[in-house]
Amino acid sequence: MPLRKSSESKPQIAQITPPAAIAGGELQIRGKGFAKSERPRVTIGEIGAPVIIGSDSFVIARVPEGATAGDVVIESGNLSSESWACDIGVLIAESLHPVANPAVDSFGNIYTTFSGSRGQKVPVAVYKIDLNFNMKPFINEMMNATGLAFDPEGMLYISSRHDGMVYQVTPNGNMSVFVEGMGVATGIAFDREQNLYVGDRSGTIFKISPNRQIFVFATLEPSIAAYHLAFGPDGFLYVTGPTTSSFDSVYRVSHDGEVAVFYRGLGRPQGMTFDDEGRLYVAASISGRKGIIRIYPDRRADLFVSGPGIVGLAFTPSRAMAITTTNAIYRVDVGIKGYSLF
Repeated sequence: MPLRKSSESKPQIAQITPPAAIAGGELQIRGKGFAKSERPRVTIGEIGAPVIIGSDSFVIARVPEGATAGDVVIESGNLSSESWACDIGVLIAESLHPVANPAVDSFGNIYTTFSGSRGQKVPVAVYKIDLNFNMKPFINEMMNATGLAFDPEGMLYISSRHDGMVYQVTPNGNMSVFVEGMGVATGIAFDREQNLYVGDRSGTIFKISPNRQIFVFATLEPSIAAYHLAFGPDGFLYVTGPTTSSFDSVYRVSHDGEVAVFYRGLGRPQGMTFDDEGRLYVAASISGRKGIIRIYPDRRADLFVSGPGIVGLAFTPSRAMAITTTNAIYRVDVGIKGYSLF
């Protein structure tokens, strides 16, 4: 009988949200028996996690640096809960300066920027991170590399908010000017017909045809930071452009350039991508919680990845998520297939 009583008094985890996090992110843990005699302790893998809020049925724990294994355990006194699996991001590169989504090629190599402050000349503008997480310089001679996107032939396109140009880069790193005169060029994205869209953060979305004809596709309110672009499975262009508001929108632009609000209520929304089921993932905050917000086709939203300073994301061929923060890249094995345009 005493054994049964001891078993019943163990801490029991009923739910952890969100399902994934990177270092610095916060996990909300619900259950019971967390604080029978003293403040609960939380471990993620082998590493202790700081407890921000600790009560008998609700704990908020911060993911510590170095945590990789996602087994979360709550200890109360001498008793421990069963482990609960979460997807914890692995740091794969740092000392970077991304300002938007990373780009992933068909092999799974990840490309990201050291963008620098406006007009800053940096030694390396774009890095390539291979499947073994080796980071190598890819593009050197470029100012303020900003948005990244691949075409179906494996050519990488890079916008520069410094000179308003979009550059085209071959797989071996040969760079040429693709188009110029794009204002403060930030986010870029292709549609199914291989038209390239470029966001000028002062208020214009340009459309560039495969033969490099330039059209004004849509106009929006100026952004204090950048426009971020992504095409959805519905063929619409989705745009974020953070303002000083904490209640910003994701916009949806029709084939005719008509702009409508798709979702309102995000703090500083930035990079976006879609999964194969049409769910949109946005680097932003919602209800004060920072990370990656998942928005369903019916416009419900929840926090999918918790973490500070996230600016962009992309799915890899192995169904992981590459996440850029203001200075690093993480890989989270979420097991979700990304949406592919081509």
